[in-house]
Amino acid sequence: MTAKILLIEGDRSDHASFGPDLVKKGFKVQQEPNGGAALASLKTFEPDVVVVDAASLRTSGKRICQSLRRVVSNLAIVLIVGKNPGPLEKVDVNVVLALPFTVHKLTNRIRILLPVDNTDLLQVGQIDLNLKQRQLRCQDRQAKLTPRLVTLLKVLMEHPGVVLERELLFRMVWDTEYTVDTRTLDVHISWLRRALEIDPRHPRFLKTVRGVGYRLDA
Repeated sequence: MTAKILLIEGDRSDHASFGPDLVKKGFKVQQEPNGGAALASLKTFEPDVVVVDAASLRTSGKRICQSLRRVVSNLAIVLIVGKNPGPLEKVDVNVVLALPFTVHKLTNRIRILLPVDNTDLLQVGQIDLNLKQRQLRCQDRQAKLTPRLVTLLKVLMEHPGVVLERELLFRMVWDTEYTVDTRTLDVHISWLRRALEIDPRHPRFLKTVRGVGYRLDA
């Protein structure tokens, strides 16, 4: 099913409209020139994601996002702000993108927020794993995983925030009772970090709990 995007975009923009490119990427896009028109359109158009181009509206976008949230509390919102926006006020959105950025980056952020209606897809936080295609997507990173790495990541994603002991994790992924030597697990964790993390030496998602095991913070 084609994902639906509500794009709130003004005419005072110093950058090209995102609408045509989003259509080319396969989205169904409805464009509105301001927050009021966007709120009215929610009565007939049920978007999967709302993109608020605050930079083109010459506003912070905070009030628009608050109004959208009041109408649909679980609405996925991407807020686009201008170059060097400075400290941003606390605003209840899923993603904030500061110009400039590529359309590829925008579509990646949107796809992560889309509802998952396929049992082959597993999504936890910013981590999106296609089990059938063995494709990993996390923030702007994409990688093709080996079957073993898919199994390892799947187990971790099924237990987010839970410390999994090394022996237990090795037993679950390799389907063996022999857990004396789990160095193979450490190597696979290292490979998985290269796929997941911007800086594998200082992981944000896949954490080591010293002396115990590993935890996925997604």
